[in-house]
Amino acid sequence: MTSHQELPIRLVIATKLKPELFLTQSATGRSVNNFINTSKAQVQLYASNSIGLGELYNDAIEKTAASPAILVFMHDDVLITDYFWANNIRAGLEKFDIVGIAGNTRRLPNQPGWIMADINGTLDDSSYLSGSIGQGFGFPPDRLDVFGPSGRECKLLDGVLLAASSKTLQKSGLRFDAQFKFHFYDLDFCRGAEVLNLKMGTIPLSVVHESLGSLDQEWHMGYKNYLEKWES
Repeated sequence: MTSHQELPIRLVIATKLKPELFLTQSATGRSVNNFINTSKAQVQLYASNSIGLGELYNDAIEKTAASPAILVFMHDDVLITDYFWANNIRAGLEKFDIVGIAGNTRRLPNQPGWIMADINGTLDDSSYLSGSIGQGFGFPPDRLDVFGPSGRECKLLDGVLLAASSKTLQKSGLRFDAQFKFHFYDLDFCRGAEVLNLKMGTIPLSVVHESLGSLDQEWHMGYKNYLEKWES
């Protein structure tokens, strides 16, 4: 892997909020307000959005053909509480091709989530998990989930935050599958990265996530489509 230190960091964020409300009413928007000057990060915002994340993220990748960057695909309900978040992402990309903040060092047959061993929500053995995420609506978080040591190579990463150099994505041809609009886009992306022999891993990064997610009907449909595609 080559150094990506010269590339700007570009946050790619989709939100249902209008542009003028994003900076004040979303956790990620407040983070941008706090750190935009110190991190010099760019923001590619898809506001008032109703399009699936896979499609939007691919659009952001295609735009880097003329404007390379370190892309940080991030939900809009994530509060960054780390002064050195940009440095940590850059450092992680010196070791891995793709980084996240939580993941699993193994992948089980028919695994429905990076942290789940089966469709009943059974958590995988903690010895295989990596990273940490705060849960709640501010700092300090209501709960801090420490899954395992950060800095480990993983097979699956949590899509709450994924980062990669656009040069890596352009060279490898790795893209998101647009059929996965919100659920399973991250697992599918990791499966694609594995096929291409791209190295994935976790980095230490302090964030607070406002949503735990849910196994609703849309999730079950996504799981069905995911299994049909990968057959495992």
